[in-house]
Amino acid sequence: MLIAGLIQQINSSDKEANMSKLASSIAWCAAQGAKLIILQELHNSLYFCQTENPAFFDFAEPIPGDSTDFYSQLALKYEVVLVTSLFEKRSAGLYHNTAVIFEKDGSIAGKYRKMHIPDDPAYYEKFYFTPGDLGFKPITTSVGKLGVLICWDQWYPEAARLMALAGAEVLIYPTAIGYESTDLIDEKKRQLDAWMISQRGHAVVNGLPVISVNRTGYEPDPSGLTNGITFWGNSMVVGPQGELLAVAPESEEANLIVGIDLERSESVKRWWPFLRDRRIDAYDDLNKRFID
Repeated sequence: MLIAGLIQQINSSDKEANMSKLASSIAWCAAQGAKLIILQELHNSLYFCQTENPAFFDFAEPIPGDSTDFYSQLALKYEVVLVTSLFEKRSAGLYHNTAVIFEKDGSIAGKYRKMHIPDDPAYYEKFYFTPGDLGFKPITTSVGKLGVLICWDQWYPEAARLMALAGAEVLIYPTAIGYESTDLIDEKKRQLDAWMISQRGHAVVNGLPVISVNRTGYEPDPSGLTNGITFWGNSMVVGPQGELLAVAPESEEANLIVGIDLERSESVKRWWPFLRDRRIDAYDDLNKRFID
């Protein structure tokens, strides 16, 4: 049984305060027996992509760098595998949205650069992030092979499937998603339902548990052009048949401790052998943008 800790947090503009709060939550999760701890997307700061501002590139840092040193020490201190999400400065003018995974000895087990980059109102990520170039490769750790993806990746079944085909034992999504301020109540509900259904769908069709860790709380638009984003929380753990093992509140901070039976995936795949029945001989058109 893998004991996972999910940290759903409200962030402020104070980076040191955000990181200090995360450190306390990591300590708490470890004390409850968590061996794998996952943080939300871009957890050091506010979600700065609500507006296009060149000054916000100053939030980026190299990997390795100060943040990786900080989280490496926490992983080592508490002997946990830690999944983090950082704004990576790769070189001048080249930036990524990057998950860094730490082994329990504090070493970097691997990293994943976000592949699918959105460009929607209040989510202007294409201004900041270059699409990833590390592919869909699970990270091997002491708690298993982790298929780490990031937020917008969670709408693409191809990403989850490629991680599964490469041997991932669990799919993990650090996330920052919420309600756009002008959406009506019914539309907000449809969007939240669609997000939760998509995570459960990834679990079912791949026979794998899924962990999604989202932000919560309200963050204003620094440009003042919109009314900001209310992140919808609902961080969750889903079993390999789409069953909800745990769900965090919508508008409150929460640390979830959840037991995940990784061996159960093997049984589910024997009952539902979706990988066996794939028609790989007939899927060439998936490499096309559109079929005319």
